Amino acid sequence: MSSVLHVNNQEFQSLISQNELVFVDFYANWCGPCKMLAPSIEKLAQEHPEIKVVKVDVDQETSLAMQFQVQSIPTLITFKNGQPVNRQMGFMPYEALENMIK
Repeated sequence: MSSVLHVNNQEFQSLISQNELVFVDFYANWCGPCKMLAPSIEKLAQEHPEIKVVKVDVDQETSLAMQFQVQSIPTLITFKNGQPVNRQMGFMPYEALENMIK
């Protein structure tokens, strides 16, 4: 079973306000680099159960994509206490994902 949460706008707002550390992957189903990144996102969720790992489909949740100025996917944002603290775009190795949550 996947440890990654797929959320809508309302769930997203609740998660980032109620959890100390949230890692968000803004993606689209048609995006090649997003598909390549998916196993690493899943691994991050499994190896770091102390954080919430969330995926947001930019085609389904356009308001969230606009709110966080997602212009390229994948866009990865780490939220700490409800505030974005780290942002990266594009495919990256697993080690770089881990560095985003430290």
